Amino acid sequence: MTGSHRVVLLACGSFNPPTNMHLRMFEIARDFLHRTTNHNVIVGLMSPVHDKYGKEGLVSASDRIQLLRLALNSSSWVHVSEWETRQDDWTPTREVVQYHQELVDSLVNGNVDPSVKRQRVDGTPSWLTHLTGSTEPVTVKLLCGADLLESFAKPGLWKDEDIEALVGKFGLVVITREGSNPYKFIYESDVLTRHQRNIHIVTEWITNEVSSTKVRRALRRGDSVKYLVQDSVIEYIYKNALYNTHNK
Repeated sequence: MTGSHRVVLLACGSFNPPTNMHLRMFEIARDFLHRTTNHNVIVGLMSPVHDKYGKEGLVSASDRIQLLRLALNSSSWVHVSEWETRQDDWTPTREVVQYHQELVDSLVNGNVDPSVKRQRVDGTPSWLTHLTGSTEPVTVKLLCGADLLESFAKPGLWKDEDIEALVGKFGLVVITREGSNPYKFIYESDVLTRHQRNIHIVTEWITNEVSSTKVRRALRRGDSVKYLVQDSVIEYIYKNALYNTHNK
């Protein structure tokens, strides 16, 4: 891809459990960016939230990481990032994106700011090897659903400087669903309007309202979740009695 700009798509979330829709987001976003921009998506990353996020019904990070590894077994380009789960506490999304960008800068882009104190990692994450061998710069962009974009408007939920950094410095790739209107939210926000060129709105035309919440509910009730999540994920959930499946 001549004159392209290499991109890492990073999705943050509970992934409790990871559904087929979580995986589809990456495919949809990559297709859109390749079709409409000069971005070349090289790597996708799924960063599960820390246990201390405190969400009700959140299974352990070790289980969620294993579920993600199983779910991503068939993907050649999407990987799990464990960094967020290894921190001492919950990490704001802006800092998660910042960390991964600094890691890319130091090991691939070669333009790390020496004044930035980075946390050392144990070894080099395997996904970084996909980025070597080229001099094209790499940017980490946050991949999210339209609900995250809309949450920017909720008072007290996000720091202004975090929104500014996520949109202005890194950029968003937003997967929209039927009935959501991200353009309206951008219009109603000065900061989003100012950085509108850095927000890619991707319409999911093959609508699929699968959510982790609905999957957990079905599991609690003993209903089938086949074809909503990967078979290996279902097997692990039942084997380890996650989401109250031990009662079945």
